[in-house]
Amino acid sequence: AAMSRRKLQQLVDSLSRSAKHFNKSEVECLIKLFNTLVAKSSNRFAAVGFDRNMFRDTLHSAFGMTDDVLMDRVFRTFDRDNDSCISVVEWVEGLSVFLRGTLEERIKYCFEVYDLNGDGYISREEMFQMLKNSLLKQPSEEDPDEGIKDLVDIALKKMDYDHDGKLSFMDFEKAVRDENLLLEAFGPCLPDIK
Repeated sequence: AAMSRRKLQQLVDSLSRSAKHFNKSEVECLIKLFNTLVAKSSNRFAAVGFDRNMFRDTLHSAFGMTDDVLMDRVFRTFDRDNDSCISVVEWVEGLSVFLRGTLEERIKYCFEVYDLNGDGYISREEMFQMLKNSLLKQPSEEDPDEGIKDLVDIALKKMDYDHDGKLSFMDFEKAVRDENLLLEAFGPCLPDIK
């Protein structure tokens, strides 16, 4: 179902206000890309938007993401209304932060991705889960989990300012502001530079 020109214009107008890092022609391109991708997929959601698998394929092909746990989290972060489907609005607004977000927006976004259970903290277990997936297994004798536990300890030492054994948003934000490289401390969830 192709959008009428008028409807497209209205969508472009409203999205270039809400997705403030894109100009109108970029918004229009993203809407068209969205429609093209949706049209290619023959599934029951197609009328509404991307389902998880389609989104994952897009993250993989467009941004080189490979980690399933993180891709799943990125999906949930984009899927603002939790209907398991990414609408065109969620797509453009999500990409606005994903591709061009301010440091502040990216800190919020990464924190949300890493807070696996959505309780407002990144716990030791959550760090362990994510690091376990994003690190390559070394073919060595020692237990790989030990190395990951060490990394989690290092991360907590460096980032847990209030020493409660988990990272609150304030901890995370302060750590990343002091050292920008910590933004993706627990796995790649932003596109690489290219």
